[in-house]
Amino acid sequence: MLKGGQKKLDKNKDGELSGADFKMMKKGGKAKRGLYANIHAKKKRIAAGSKEKMRKPGSKGAPTAANFKRSAKTAKKKKK
Repeated sequence: MLKGGQKKLDKNKDGELSGADFKMMKKGGKAKRGLYANIHAKKKRIAAGSKEKMRKPGSKGAPTAANFKRSAKTAKKKKK
């Protein structure tokens, strides 16, 4: 994290912003990544060997059923 809660922007090899970072900048830089993006990122770090573990359902800090319901409201529909 950078100063003031800012995060370093991810850029691809051509120097363009990634999809999530482009959306964040479009909204004024205040948007956070969603629940599913955070879960996906953590699973990717675990697969890379970070020795982290996913929290068990019901443990402190783990997403609750209410968190998943709230995130489902803003989920994008799959294209057919």
